[in-house]
Amino acid sequence: MAACDNKKDSAEDSFKSELKTQGKLTIGLEGTYSPYSYRKDGKLTGFEVEFGKAVAKKMGVQAQFVPTKWDSLVAGLGSKKYDVVTNNISQTPARRKVYKFSKPYIYSRYALITPKNSSLSSLKEIAGQKFAEGTGTNNEQLAKKYKAQLISSGDFSTTLSLLRSGRAAGTINSAEAWYAYKKDNSTQGLKFKDLSKEEKPVKISAMFNKDNDKTRATFNKAVSELRKDGTLKKLSVKYFGADITKS
Repeated sequence: MAACDNKKDSAEDSFKSELKTQGKLTIGLEGTYSPYSYRKDGKLTGFEVEFGKAVAKKMGVQAQFVPTKWDSLVAGLGSKKYDVVTNNISQTPARRKVYKFSKPYIYSRYALITPKNSSLSSLKEIAGQKFAEGTGTNNEQLAKKYKAQLISSGDFSTTLSLLRSGRAAGTINSAEAWYAYKKDNSTQGLKFKDLSKEEKPVKISAMFNKDNDKTRATFNKAVSELRKDGTLKKLSVKYFGADITKS
């Protein structure tokens, strides 16, 4: 029995040889995108921060976060700056050519945010309009699909400033980001529309290099356990005000 147990432990720990730093799961994220990852009183927090810590604990290692600007976040994974990226990322055909993904852990809803006096009310109406989006994000891809004129924006607060100043006609963003922002900030002068009837919720997964299969498999096992024991739902309700762990 002891020999069998040792063999099992060895198999479960085999992923550790793939890790960038011994005993740590190094996680890349923005750290500026509430409620996913952001700083509160100077401390990194948010859904994907607590999620990362919970996953790492299940895997038997510690979570180590590397806040990185979105423009270089994905490239940082390719250069092995970290083991995994958790940053409200969806699986796209272009990304799947280069990287592999975990099981989805949440499902993000798209939202249309515009100045209050705007007549825009659907995706079909945004063609030719200036839309503030993060470069390479799911939101930018959707805005591009509906032929909006794109303006690059680094974070959610900056995006809303562009709308308020009239430099952008709107933005496609996550409904979760809006709800979290609204808790602590005024949304006066802006209006919000959930786009679930026009676009299906996006499957959000962690992203890995293709040669980190053992780490990804162990990560997936941890996600399944967190879903089963209710941790995933608990964190979702805490940060998003609802259970968005199911489609």
